Amino acid sequence: MRWKTLLRSRPGLVGSVIVILFVGIAAFAPFIAPADPTDQNLRTALRPPGRDGYVLGSDELGRDTLSRIIYGSRISLAIGVAAVAFGVIMGIPLGIASGFYGGAFDSLTMRLADMLLAIPRLLLGIVIVATWGIGFWTLVIAIGVPDVPIFARLVRGSTLTVSQMEYVTAARALGSHDARIMSRHILPNLIGPLTVQSTFSMASAILTAGGLSFLGLGVRPPTPEWGYMLAQARTYMRVAPHLITFPGIALATVVLGINLLGDALRQAYDPRFRGKEA
Repeated sequence: MRWKTLLRSRPGLVGSVIVILFVGIAAFAPFIAPADPTDQNLRTALRPPGRDGYVLGSDELGRDTLSRIIYGSRISLAIGVAAVAFGVIMGIPLGIASGFYGGAFDSLTMRLADMLLAIPRLLLGIVIVATWGIGFWTLVIAIGVPDVPIFARLVRGSTLTVSQMEYVTAARALGSHDARIMSRHILPNLIGPLTVQSTFSMASAILTAGGLSFLGLGVRPPTPEWGYMLAQARTYMRVAPHLITFPGIALATVVLGINLLGDALRQAYDPRFRGKEA
């Protein structure tokens, strides 16, 4: 039923197509890309789109822009998925335990979450990368840490509601252990909110990764990444505007698609939207 609601939503359908398209591009990058994204040819540097076999032009080192954008989708999507997974894995246990047990543990957890939420995501990422050094997994942790309090608070709120349901009370009366109640009776009811939040967090993670790479704190060159490509293109904006245009379009499109999909999922899981078409 929820998938039918999602498919009936025009924004959701558009978002799904965009996300599937970019996932397909990332998965089949070696077969789609016309050239190696790191191959250099200074004799064909800064070629405009359509010249000398470069569909989207070439950069200052003669590397194929289209190939770098295609391979860059792998890096951006991988960082987004890994960062959200980190936030989910760390946030769910904290949120469930906090909502289920309450008391001092709940107060301490939520105050720590408030402290993390008060720090801008990009600033926290800069601090973590500056402390641990540049690298893929450092970037994942730097982007994923701000998601931990978001998922923890979301799960806590849902746990407070679900834990008052009659079937949870019945499970307690039958002598079920707390771990069994949380894993078998509470966690399955959190799938909807977690799915919706994961999509929005992934869009934010991809943007943050692009921002950190733009500042020189992302993946190491010459690995193609959209934010790094935008940073390198600043110098050549006037003579080669394609270098900043096409990576920017790719980044904006994938974030738009994920946000459209997330909004459609929210409507599919929210009872207030049942039976309505976007």
